[in-house]
Amino acid sequence: MSLNPDLKSVDCTACGAGLDVLGGGRVTVHICPYCGTELDALDSYRALRRFNDVERPKTPFPIGTTGRLYGVEFTVIGLLQHREFWQGVAYTWLDHQLYSPTHGYAWLTIEDGHLVFSRRHRGGGGWMSERQVDTSEYQPEVSIGGERFRYYETSTSTITYAEGEFTWAPQKDERTTEVTAISDGAGMGFSQTGTERETYRMTYVTPEEAEDAFGVATGLMPRGVHALQSFRAGANHRFLVMAGIVFALLSLLIAGVLESLPGQAVARTRHIAMADFPAELPFTIDTPNRLTRITLDGDASNSWAYLSLELEDPEGDPVFEAGRTVEYYYGSDADGRWTEGTNRASLTFRPEMAGEYHLTVSLEESGFWGGDFPVGNRKTPAQISAIDVGIRSGLSSGRWMVVLAVVFGLIGGYPLFRKYWHEKRRWSGSDWIDED
Repeated sequence: MSLNPDLKSVDCTACGAGLDVLGGGRVTVHICPYCGTELDALDSYRALRRFNDVERPKTPFPIGTTGRLYGVEFTVIGLLQHREFWQGVAYTWLDHQLYSPTHGYAWLTIEDGHLVFSRRHRGGGGWMSERQVDTSEYQPEVSIGGERFRYYETSTSTITYAEGEFTWAPQKDERTTEVTAISDGAGMGFSQTGTERETYRMTYVTPEEAEDAFGVATGLMPRGVHALQSFRAGANHRFLVMAGIVFALLSLLIAGVLESLPGQAVARTRHIAMADFPAELPFTIDTPNRLTRITLDGDASNSWAYLSLELEDPEGDPVFEAGRTVEYYYGSDADGRWTEGTNRASLTFRPEMAGEYHLTVSLEESGFWGGDFPVGNRKTPAQISAIDVGIRSGLSSGRWMVVLAVVFGLIGGYPLFRKYWHEKRRWSGSDWIDED
């Protein structure tokens, strides 16, 4: 028996309430919203069973609401409320059965303030079962229509409320298991109720899109990021990423060039034996306010020396007092050969006036490394015998270009971080756990 296509309304055979007939010829049952009785739409709306004993859930899309979604005119013809318990917590969501005379049936689901549109997929393709998920060592994937979907979650729910017209007979408390897999912009739901299996394609709908489509104020306030919610890059996403990367690399290149400029030697490198300390080194600065670097090179062998440096300007005023350590250690152990420290130290400053400066270098302390020395793997420890002191001026620093590179890196990296963070939040609800 098929439903009379000219039938627009009926009276509930249980309570007598008037019911609109909205759902087309494939409707098999109609659940009265007033008394909760399930009526057989294929047998003169004969009362089958009492369905609802809970309060009607609130929805911005009551039965009879019409709207144009994805270019198709749909009418809400039924409501289903589902409940799932997970780790002692109850989760509920509300499905709206939609009907279009030209495109058939679909669903609009509200969960945590998010909206999802789904339609039955009839194009063939893969299937993902609960057993496949449970026995898979790696996160399962399925290809449908050339699009790859990765496993997201498995949910088992029961129907707690039903109202309106449906193409099948909902059973209260009947368990439905759905395996969900998602891609970048859509999802596939593999649903099994008893022996019946259905595949649904799902897409995310923003509250603004739904309000424009149905002409209602939804009042929905989505919480978090939904698994089907695509990343919105923004108009300048690609430009910011590319510009940030290019200018960061350019800044680093300039920094490298500046750091590599040798400057000019303002004093002949002095080879000073340890017995000759303290030593005074005069040098002349012709161009002030240019970076000047003092370098110390030693010949430490599992030993160290601490040197103090005092500098006076041409007027005899102190410029700075500082200290540097020259040290170098090496050896071998169960993990192999190792080294630590360096035989070179340096100090960089900016002289403020031209003229002759006087540098005094003094040996404060020196000594050997006090560890054990395995025989045969290195030379005998030796105290530093001499220090080479060199002074060069007119140097360039790439420090600020490095800082600029970091700034450009942050500018280019922020859009990428936004996308990464969005993906992380989108997948945060997945129940898949990678085992080590």
